Amino acid sequence: MSNLLVELFVEELPPKALKKLGESFAAVLADSLKAQGLAAADAAVTSFASPRRLGVHVAGVLPKAADKAVQQKLMPVAVALTADGQATPALLKKLAAVGAGPEVVPQLKRLPDGKAEALFWDSVQPGATLSQGLQKALDDTLAKLPIPKVMTYQLADGWTDVKFVRPAHGLIALHGRDVVPVQALGLTSGRSTRGHRFEAAQATVNVESADSYAAQLFEQGAVIAGFAERRAEISRQLKGAADALSLTPIDDEALLDEVTALVERPNVLTCAFEPEFLSVPQECLILTMKANQKYFPLLDNAGKLTRHFLVVSNIAPADASAVTGGNERVVRPRLADAKFFFDQDRKKKLEDRLPGLAKVVYHGKLGSQGERTERVRAIAHAIVQQLSMATLPYTVEADDEFKVLDSKVKQAAQLAKCDLLTDMVGEFPELQGIMGGYYARHEGLRDGVAIAIEDHYKPRFAGDALPRNHTGTVVALADKLETLVGLFGIGQLPTGDKDPFALRRHALGVIRILVEKNLPLELPALIDAAVPPFGELIENPREALLSFFADRLAVSLRDQGYSAQEVDAVLALQPTRLGDVPKRLEAVRAFAALAEAAPLAAANKRVGNILKKVEGELPTEIKAELLQEAAEQALSKAIADVQPQADALFEQHDYTGSLKALAALKGPVDAFFDDVMVNAEDPSLRANRLALLGRLHGAMNRVADLSRLA
Repeated sequence: MSNLLVELFVEELPPKALKKLGESFAAVLADSLKAQGLAAADAAVTSFASPRRLGVHVAGVLPKAADKAVQQKLMPVAVALTADGQATPALLKKLAAVGAGPEVVPQLKRLPDGKAEALFWDSVQPGATLSQGLQKALDDTLAKLPIPKVMTYQLADGWTDVKFVRPAHGLIALHGRDVVPVQALGLTSGRSTRGHRFEAAQATVNVESADSYAAQLFEQGAVIAGFAERRAEISRQLKGAADALSLTPIDDEALLDEVTALVERPNVLTCAFEPEFLSVPQECLILTMKANQKYFPLLDNAGKLTRHFLVVSNIAPADASAVTGGNERVVRPRLADAKFFFDQDRKKKLEDRLPGLAKVVYHGKLGSQGERTERVRAIAHAIVQQLSMATLPYTVEADDEFKVLDSKVKQAAQLAKCDLLTDMVGEFPELQGIMGGYYARHEGLRDGVAIAIEDHYKPRFAGDALPRNHTGTVVALADKLETLVGLFGIGQLPTGDKDPFALRRHALGVIRILVEKNLPLELPALIDAAVPPFGELIENPREALLSFFADRLAVSLRDQGYSAQEVDAVLALQPTRLGDVPKRLEAVRAFAALAEAAPLAAANKRVGNILKKVEGELPTEIKAELLQEAAEQALSKAIADVQPQADALFEQHDYTGSLKALAALKGPVDAFFDDVMVNAEDPSLRANRLALLGRLHGAMNRVADLSRLA
């Protein structure tokens, strides 16, 4: 038993895909070896991935898998043997197919197989040799690699075509110190690889053993082969360079992964640009440095961009001035472009760009961005009206009235999409909304409007911040509702993994705003308010959307740690005011901790099942004179005592208190089911008892469907 190393040496791999390629290469190859019995199920697996190589190290690999006893079903006895027990031609043919001859017939076993008997053959399957097993594993691995785009190239013979992510030039397969003969992509395995293009001490590295691979590559080839090790080294150097300036590198995990996939031996260098560019919004400068140059901008203690930035170089010259000077020279035109776009955009007001939105197609069936803007404006106005008339008070800014809020909302909604026509957003679409906020402030618009324009896309992703003010909250809600209602209204629903319009993200955005802002708004009313601005373009998708929101809400709540039972209990009542949902969930959790909870939940389920079987209308009037049994009289009195208190707490939105008040019903409910026959022969008694259970059911299920906790 020895350790195994496999390396595929290729031309530069796509950096954004390298991490997944490396993980897949190692995992699939190791899993295949384990499945064939060549490696233990818990064998340690180490992945290697650099710009020019994919590799894996598997500990404790056998030269040959153990032989395995196999019992193989052949065919029914009635088909396999003649009346006198001789083998039929069918049996002989089957034996030949599995590599056996007539001589094994006496060794076959007759075993029950359902209602009949069948013949089984016990044999020993030889274990795979490492060469055979590794070849299979390598073939499987290359076939299953998550290649973003396949490349076709010719081998040296000039005739053979190969399809792979990049041309491959070398293959290593070492079991301990021995080469394992395998082939892949027109290559035959050996022990040679190549180091760093410029920094290697020697061009070719002859790997002595599977265990010396990483050390030899580092010492002789100037390559850190492990992706995780290289990433950690870059992080260490970034922090060290930033600490030397008392600054902080921008936190971007995706950028760190991409840069790790671009270099084999990282060397972090500090550069700077001219202070004049700091007059440009820092989001623009940060984005162009990250997206176009793969630089790490440096921020001060207040989170403001400074003129310094860090470069991760793939070379480490004694005099790095040429490298730093070159990077500073390269970034200057990028920053100059950003400054030019910013200066040019500010020469034209956002309002003056409004007519241009009519020429930008939003959707073939839903019209232009100009038409969409008018719809968002109308929906936002309707939301303000709903807030002003809400049964729960909603307090806006201290110096605002709803008329002022409505004015701000209409202005922000009308101008929110205008930055789509600016040069800056044309170059960097990721800055839409952000640039609109900057241009609105430049024009002297009310700060609340500028913030709303900037925030109306929020939350853009899971964990993103919500809009910061009331105006932005309303416009963000209107924008997301317009998208959801419009696309659902024309039948553009998400299917499976496909969600081209990010409707799941929009729905979660609406849910987060309603829940976390605790808005006194009813979801069905919001959907209904978003439909009229579309006119005849769509049909009201209310039911489909409510179901969609319920699914997304359930997933979100379970992700937050609530149990499936708790979520089901609350959502079974289809609450329309989502801001109440967290309070209801906490109430259900507190109720479930009570000793009375389980019996009451079971009783509630029993009551629900009884009431479901009632034909016709459920009786509602309880007649005191028909309460004959002591247990039903006690239950009626307990409900009369408890219900007013529970209802009062419910109306105050004290859902926990409301549910806890129900605990007093446990004893009377238990006694009722022990002593009272609900389905009495007397119709009047039966109706009275059903009415009593109906009132009990209604009292118990205002906060949640407690039967779901049973």
